Amino acid sequence: MNELILSTFTGIGLLDSGFEKEGFCVVQAREKILGGDIRNFTPIPGKFTGVIGGSPCQDFSTLRRTEPTGEGVELIQHFGRIVLESDCNWFLLENVPSVPDLVIPGYHVQRFDLSPNNLGYSQSRLRHFQFGSKSGFILDIKRKKFKGQKQACLTATEGNRKDRRLFSDFCELQGLPRDFDLPDLNKIAKYRAVGNGVHLGVSQAIAKAIKNVLNSNNPNTVNNTKTCACGCGRILKGKQVSSTPACRKRLQMRRKKQKCVSVTIPGNV
Repeated sequence: MNELILSTFTGIGLLDSGFEKEGFCVVQAREKILGGDIRNFTPIPGKFTGVIGGSPCQDFSTLRRTEPTGEGVELIQHFGRIVLESDCNWFLLENVPSVPDLVIPGYHVQRFDLSPNNLGYSQSRLRHFQFGSKSGFILDIKRKKFKGQKQACLTATEGNRKDRRLFSDFCELQGLPRDFDLPDLNKIAKYRAVGNGVHLGVSQAIAKAIKNVLNSNNPNTVNNTKTCACGCGRILKGKQVSSTPACRKRLQMRRKKQKCVSVTIPGNV
């Protein structure tokens, strides 16, 4: 691999780690925890082939009991600004299922959902990813069923609960070693940092799919590949409209709901 990519909203680097395992070279924008602010960050044009990041999701969470602050949309817009200013070939944005669509001039976006369960891991943690590229690439994520006992989703607030899982169990469910530690943080902050991240197995599976499509002599693109209409991102065959019975049910539910609002980044940023 000869891919230099820029990481935004890095946290403790769980998304980055999956890409590094697949041979990408990851450079991090200055993180908030270190006094940085993505609003003030300007990338060097032409240096990065990709931009990745998981922007804050609190405004889009279905568990939120108060009105959104507006910061969620604002930070997605800054992510889009960085994509345009860097002039990268592709980007990957991670967030919760109810996140708005990200529309950036010049990039085709494949939106797909993915949980560790879909890759054979025990944690149930559905997240949505938006992969955009100038070439219109379509990712083929290799899924497999989990056959054991599924475990509840990790949350950033679990450290505040009296019935919280052991931190070693918590880390293992995110794909981390059981002895993983963040010695400079207190217990609650450790849970928050790990809970806010992307499962390592998920990040590596996506990084592998990106690597495969970039290196392919005959890549899947919007011109030769059709994906499931429910938005899960699965590649279809023949006359299929949806991939699984769950996808068909999701389509029925989606028709009853109002469409999500797109976040559009002006082309003249």
